Amino acid sequence: MLIVVGSRNRKKLDEILEIIGDLQSEELEFADLSRYPHAPEVLEDGSTFEANARKKASELAIALSQWVLGEDSGLVVPALHGRPGVQSARYSGKHGDDAANNSKLLAELAPLPDDQRAAYYVCSIALSDPQGQIQAGVEGRCHGIITRELRGSGGFGYDPLFLIPEYRRTFGEMSARVKHALSHRARALEQLRPILKKLDRQK
Repeated sequence: MLIVVGSRNRKKLDEILEIIGDLQSEELEFADLSRYPHAPEVLEDGSTFEANARKKASELAIALSQWVLGEDSGLVVPALHGRPGVQSARYSGKHGDDAANNSKLLAELAPLPDDQRAAYYVCSIALSDPQGQIQAGVEGRCHGIITRELRGSGGFGYDPLFLIPEYRRTFGEMSARVKHALSHRARALEQLRPILKKLDRQK
């Protein structure tokens, strides 16, 4: 059984496979969109992470005639009325420009006191069958605080700014092993793990 991870974000793909790659076997295989160069670009125009994840999973599944795992994730800062939210990857205007996105976030939070710098990451995942029907949906969250400067070079996106108070480190300062035990993506994928195992047994 093949499940296509519906993303062209290499860092995101690597992280997903690091978390659930142990499920790969002779019966269950994960692939990414690099195997499908003609896969359509899905317009992420949903107002929620869940809507975007479901749309990506369904549209790509129909186009590829495969099972597809669609994922959308981002950062929510309550003091900024939920921004960056679903615009997280293109917050500065250009998709995937981590440096510009981080700079914009720091500038917007600069006037705020430390007790208003709370934030949380959200990861929504949808699994679609080859007919475009959503068979499962999960969501994971991770709460933290936005620092006043970049800390660490690990991870991607807003990770060098996202501090876990209990660890006194940002995601950018953590090892992949520690981050994968705490992150929003890991928490969503752990919910999906038994669903994938059950699906594998049914095929």
